[in-house]
Amino acid sequence: MQPPNPVLSAFVLDGQGGGRAVDAGGTVRWKPGEGVLWVVADRTHEKTGAWLREAMGLPALTCEALLAEDTRPRCLHAQGGLLLILRAVNMNPGAEPDDLVTLRMWLDAERVICLRGRPVYALQDARERLLRGSGAKTPGGVLVQLVDTVTERLQEAVANLEDQVDEIEDLVPVARGVGLRSKLAGPRRQVATIRRYLSPQRDMTSRLVTEETGLLCAQDRLHLREIADEATRMVEELDLLRERTMMIQEQILALASEQMNRTMYTLSLVAAIFLPLTLLTGLLGINVGGVPGSDDPVAFWVVCGMLVVLAVFQWWLFKRRRLL
Repeated sequence: MQPPNPVLSAFVLDGQGGGRAVDAGGTVRWKPGEGVLWVVADRTHEKTGAWLREAMGLPALTCEALLAEDTRPRCLHAQGGLLLILRAVNMNPGAEPDDLVTLRMWLDAERVICLRGRPVYALQDARERLLRGSGAKTPGGVLVQLVDTVTERLQEAVANLEDQVDEIEDLVPVARGVGLRSKLAGPRRQVATIRRYLSPQRDMTSRLVTEETGLLCAQDRLHLREIADEATRMVEELDLLRERTMMIQEQILALASEQMNRTMYTLSLVAAIFLPLTLLTGLLGINVGGVPGSDDPVAFWVVCGMLVVLAVFQWWLFKRRRLL
């Protein structure tokens, strides 16, 4: 059963890195000038749309953008505020790294409104810093802190993917491709998914650096520039990982093809050795009259000796022609 309102947590910042918690009613009673209001709400709540329009006073187009189902990282400066959509690593138990969660934000000079569906670690980290007195002091500071934490977790996910690809790459000569194709499929999928959202998120962060808004101070822009550089480096690492996984895939396929060719070559040699022997035994085993030695008691051993001599001659011939 859903709670009566979508508010999950709310704080009024004191401008010194701390803040006081308020309930859902406190967010409605809050007035500009009392401190920056930071609210985290559940996007999936049935009353979120009405709460954004009525309690928070956001325009209909802004509410629609914040509640859209299919989103990509982007930044929009409109009506005196900033609308941001971020993708963060899903840190929830049992989640895959490429199962990214969406964090939607609206901030203006006095408020920061965050919407999320599944739990987002960046929000929890920002709240803990606020409770310790080392949190954000301004709306721009909240934005920078969240983007920084999201990028940091993405960096950990990319580093983990690098370790996985390194491990698979080391196993290729030992395992000779056996069972590695399915093991490589997971990292390849994760690389593609993370890069799909990290690239526009990098562009969004770079755009924030030059965005003409008073919500970001010079220190915020400097920090965002560093975050954008880090995101660019991660995109380059993901591109390299994609190339490496393709090379590993090609190497696995080459090893499988080589193994198949070796097996077929061995079977061909066995067939080449036994084909003359089979021809002779088949010829001598036909059920017609006139077969030489059919009445001789030592003829069988003579034929066996001839077959052994023929097999040895074939082995010598193959060795001389370097076929063995």
